[in-house]
Amino acid sequence: MTEPNHREEKGKQIASSHDVFRISDHQYKVHSQTTSKQYDVIRSDNVWRCTCPDHIYRHICCKHIHAIEYSIKIREEVRKQNQVIIEPITVSVCPQCKSDKIVKHGIRHNKYGDIQRYSCKDCHNRFIVNLGFEKMGATPQSITSAMQLYFTGESLRSVQKFLKLQGVDVSHMTIYNWITKYTGLMKGYLSNITPQVGDTWRSDELFVKISGNMKYLYALMDDETRFWIASQVANTKFKEDIGKLFRDGKSIAQKKPEVLITDGARNFHQAYRKEFWAKEVSERAIHIQHIHFKHDMNNNKMERLNGEFRDREKVMRGIKKDDSVMFDGYQMYHNFIRPHMGLDGKTPAEKCGIKIEGNNKWLTIIQNASQ
Repeated sequence: MTEPNHREEKGKQIASSHDVFRISDHQYKVHSQTTSKQYDVIRSDNVWRCTCPDHIYRHICCKHIHAIEYSIKIREEVRKQNQVIIEPITVSVCPQCKSDKIVKHGIRHNKYGDIQRYSCKDCHNRFIVNLGFEKMGATPQSITSAMQLYFTGESLRSVQKFLKLQGVDVSHMTIYNWITKYTGLMKGYLSNITPQVGDTWRSDELFVKISGNMKYLYALMDDETRFWIASQVANTKFKEDIGKLFRDGKSIAQKKPEVLITDGARNFHQAYRKEFWAKEVSERAIHIQHIHFKHDMNNNKMERLNGEFRDREKVMRGIKKDDSVMFDGYQMYHNFIRPHMGLDGKTPAEKCGIKIEGNNKWLTIIQNASQ
């Protein structure tokens, strides 16, 4: 066995024994196999560098760097194996006799759009499939288009004008009722799916005006996938108990983080002590409060999330109530609908092993939530 292959095999052993500790995209800690030391493996200028003597003095790719590479591959493979795929609902059987001998049978022309009609060859039943949108005055395409426009930054009245150009004449309050109804429906369905988030989480706060009063939106996000795990609206910045934010995060992710990154606010550390502290050192999350600009230990990812929400909130000229549909709705839009350049055009949900298929992801989620 050659020396480079020997290092690769050692790296596989380290990765398989879970001795790789992720801090961020660009920083890991790896346990030594022969001593109690930990080595820092840091990515700079797209090159991994390790603090072990083998890498420093020989300038080679050491077993600790190989361990990082294999650890990343293992996480990706696990997510693929446990991937949840949400597919669009298609017509496959007759709702009356359950026969699969069905054919398209013309179009129903409604006031605001056309709906495909089907016919069963066995029982001759004629039916339409409008799952999730029964008795709605507009087509699924109009409703989901309204939701997409609203969460990408358009006001309710701008959405109303757009729909009017498409021949859909509804009030702005009707559009708001659509958004409220389907946001609640989607939230109930998606909350039953556990995202495969990483082990490093970030948290930060953003001030928002609610009914003219200054309040704060606390957000908890996974560092690796940018999945917005949980949020909490608070009245104060430094004194608010944000333990609920971390409890919700544990419940949604079905795990605790190994690393929590926040700013130096005292209430972050108090909530960390309550929710992520453990007597056993091996089970205790590390709380990093000192944010600096080396090795991607800044808070740019959280600031980007805050900027997203700020851009959307400006159009609304303030939020009207603490339980506004904007909070839950935008969180779902960020996680499941919006592609991110930093994730190679994928959504955070896709990076977490939740794939939503179909050209209209709003429609796919609503159909599955309505079954």
